[in-house]
Amino acid sequence: MSLQYIGLSEINGSLVVLDHVQGASYDEMVELQLDNGTTRLGRIVQIEGERVVVQVFEGTNDLSLSNTKTKLVGHPMELALSKEILGRVFSGAGKPIDGLGDIYAVKTADINGQPLNPVGRVYPRNYINTGISSIDCLMTLIRGQKLPIFSGSGMPHNQLAVQIVKQAKVADDNGKGFAVVFAAMGVTNDVADYFRRSFEEAGVMERVVMFLNLSNDPIIERILTPRCALTAAEYLAFEHDMHVLVIYTDVTSYCEALREFSSSKGEIPGRKGYPGYLYSDLASLYERAGIIKGAEGSVTQIPILTMPNNDITHPVPDLTGYITEGQITLDSELNAMGIYPPIGVLPSLSRLMKDGIGEGYTRVDHSDVSNQLFACYNHVQEVRSLTSVIGEDELSPTDKKYMEFGKLFEQHFINQGFDVNRSIVETLDLGWNLLSILPKGELDRIDNAVVDQHYDHEKAVKDFGLSEDTIIKELHNANASGN
Repeated sequence: MSLQYIGLSEINGSLVVLDHVQGASYDEMVELQLDNGTTRLGRIVQIEGERVVVQVFEGTNDLSLSNTKTKLVGHPMELALSKEILGRVFSGAGKPIDGLGDIYAVKTADINGQPLNPVGRVYPRNYINTGISSIDCLMTLIRGQKLPIFSGSGMPHNQLAVQIVKQAKVADDNGKGFAVVFAAMGVTNDVADYFRRSFEEAGVMERVVMFLNLSNDPIIERILTPRCALTAAEYLAFEHDMHVLVIYTDVTSYCEALREFSSSKGEIPGRKGYPGYLYSDLASLYERAGIIKGAEGSVTQIPILTMPNNDITHPVPDLTGYITEGQITLDSELNAMGIYPPIGVLPSLSRLMKDGIGEGYTRVDHSDVSNQLFACYNHVQEVRSLTSVIGEDELSPTDKKYMEFGKLFEQHFINQGFDVNRSIVETLDLGWNLLSILPKGELDRIDNAVVDQHYDHEKAVKDFGLSEDTIIKELHNANASGN
């Protein structure tokens, strides 16, 4: 039997308080009927004995302390699910907003997800091809991984997100059984329109499920948005055996909504005003990535967050880094140079890539190329620091080659363009072409037999339009000096 409560004890912002409520559950959904007959939804966010606090989704304007009728529905918020969600656009609370009508639900599922036995997890293997060289080669995205993008103010993370959605595919079957769940939180109308229009123009909308929470939507909806997105992803992955990539932006907007919500409940704040449970709350999202035994599908996450003042020690990126398996960091200096995507190679990494690349997955030399490119680009930064002290004219011939390599690496490998989609073979071949600029003896992270197989200095000179006479002279000097 369902009870209906008449009247409210308190109204405080978007929160209402009811007394003498029995049998209530945390996160249980509530229906509030106003005097004019309209209904609003809410969610129980706090229980103290028979006193419950309800967060009202649409706000508390026009609610009456004496006449509002409240009904507990007996279950947490659920999302209507079927294969029809592909190609559809939903609000942050999971309601269709594309004008195509409601979803004919095969089932409904709790947006908080189901408990997953850690023993039932399968270690992530194989990779998702994004078509972006710096990601695919140097910080490979593995199926079932959670790999965030750390961005900053004014950086093109929205553009990068769109490019990944347009180009991403699983490697072994050319994209068959692959889907993207895209969630935007706290974005402006023009940004939301940009996402939607870009996916439609690229012709990928039929494999995308979109959840859009605008900046003027209620903050409680912002807290629900990633949970709705992950519930949709889990349904497609574990009941329809699809490989699902979940991209949600901006996690910082989500955390700020959580901070505002926590403050409205009168909770004791933690670092920078965020609630003390921020770590566990983020973990409840990030840990929903993975692969489980008995299912052919997978859920992979790319959460995007903007770092306030580009501070990587800020609580949001700091805690995210503890939970996730690496990060992709965007670099403001590369962005200022006009390089797109401005991915900072050295502070970025993917901790799971070693087990999802190489023979049987990408190419046998992938790990070697990746390690050597990292080592060479790191030496480039050291040479640049030295140059700022002694000047470029005083550099050794080998260090001058590193300077040349660094410039070409940024211009041709990192800098790719929004519409360029490279296969993993094209990316690795480009990596070898760049490494072939350097003296052969500098490639000390790769077995000599592999170097002999792929090293082609003459091709590199031709492809990058370098001066052959200068290079031969510099290489001769480098070999003569033992460098």
